[in-house]
Amino acid sequence: MNTRPILALALAVAAAPAALAADLPALGNVHAGLSVARPAIIPDGGWFTSAELGAISTSGNTTGTSVSGKIDARQELPHWSNEYVLSGFFKQDEVMDEEGNRHRQTSAERYAMSAKTALKLLGEGKRAFALATHVNDKFGAYTRYTTFAIGHGSQWYNTDHKTLDVEIGPGYFNGKREDGESESGVTVRGAARFRWEMSESALFAQTVSVERGTSNMRSVAETSLSTRINSTMQMKAAFSARNDTNVPPEKKNTDTQTSLTLVYSF
Repeated sequence: MNTRPILALALAVAAAPAALAADLPALGNVHAGLSVARPAIIPDGGWFTSAELGAISTSGNTTGTSVSGKIDARQELPHWSNEYVLSGFFKQDEVMDEEGNRHRQTSAERYAMSAKTALKLLGEGKRAFALATHVNDKFGAYTRYTTFAIGHGSQWYNTDHKTLDVEIGPGYFNGKREDGESESGVTVRGAARFRWEMSESALFAQTVSVERGTSNMRSVAETSLSTRINSTMQMKAAFSARNDTNVPPEKKNTDTQTSLTLVYSF
């Protein structure tokens, strides 16, 4: 097992100076989105954007390339918060055919995008939201999956170092399975995010969303640990899992991904 990425992450956590603590996302801001780590204050009309990139290339007995990326943009207005997310994952391996010839073959190709707007309601930590998401997954149980949802969000728990935000509401989904069959129906969506400032330079986050429909229940979860490198860059180690209860017989219910990425905020 190659321990260099794990060792590098541990050294980064230990070496990050305490002076960078002010650069960590503010935990107490109840209007923070479920996926955007942002600074303590964004001026009205201002933007906060983060770009995330990770890549692995192997050669020798095993040859392949994988790339993952994510762009997260958020705009703050006096009464509204707008959030736009675009992410992708691509993996290509070198395989040998029956004649002994080697060629590259794509084994993973997934793109996802979402747009969310939230109205800041009267009362601390309360908001109404509307959300639209779309996923294209060439090798997934569902090759296309689109959802729309509205609902209410609030902050259930808030201390100096920990927060818990929860959202719930009705929605609608339309998907196309790997076998070509289309599905659609009403859903009930619930989502939560837990954030814990473990130290002056390390932040733990757990997000989970569940969409229960008439024919399928889709769950998405991510566990991550981020540490500051400087005022604009951080290193992020994450584990994510996606689960569908209704999939074609030859497909697995759960897809997982482990990543180590650099995140640049501006």
